[in-house]
Amino acid sequence: MAQDIRNLFKETNVLEETMPNNHEARFLEKLDASLPVSTVLKPKFGWLKIAASVVVLLGLSFGAYKYFKPKTIIPNTIATTTVETKTLGDISPGLKKVEDYYLASINLELSKIEYTPETKELFDGYLLQLEALDKEYKHLSVELTQSGPSELTVNALIDNLKFRLNLLYRLRTQLTELKTSNNTEV
Repeated sequence: MAQDIRNLFKETNVLEETMPNNHEARFLEKLDASLPVSTVLKPKFGWLKIAASVVVLLGLSFGAYKYFKPKTIIPNTIATTTVETKTLGDISPGLKKVEDYYLASINLELSKIEYTPETKELFDGYLLQLEALDKEYKHLSVELTQSGPSELTVNALIDNLKFRLNLLYRLRTQLTELKTSNNTEV
């Protein structure tokens, strides 16, 4: 039953047959009739794709700029970073009352002090001491945040507030003494 395919082709003369005339043109006509009129697909939301590409390109450019931007180091300055620090109020409500009392008293004393050109030197000296105490208070707050609450740190924070308040009391006392000595001289 098996026959050689080469023999079949020799017997039927398939190789000598040719395609009818205009076969290709008729095929193309039938193809055009069966396909839709417009073979080119119109892009939907083409402008949206372009806008998205522009946004992505801008985002990548900005990211590359920030990543490859050289870091500028300013000599002789300490880089400050904002770190969420704990205060006495974060430890307990009782310590929050103590801290609020001292801070309110300090602000009250600062508002009561009268600044005059005659007391400028004395006032500036006390302000420098207050700044030093304030820096130490911030340092202690960072230590409290990093190492957790300890009795030494809490006591140091409260003592710092006491020192600041006592410093303002001394400033007020000296200013009143200076004022009374100026009034008695006149």
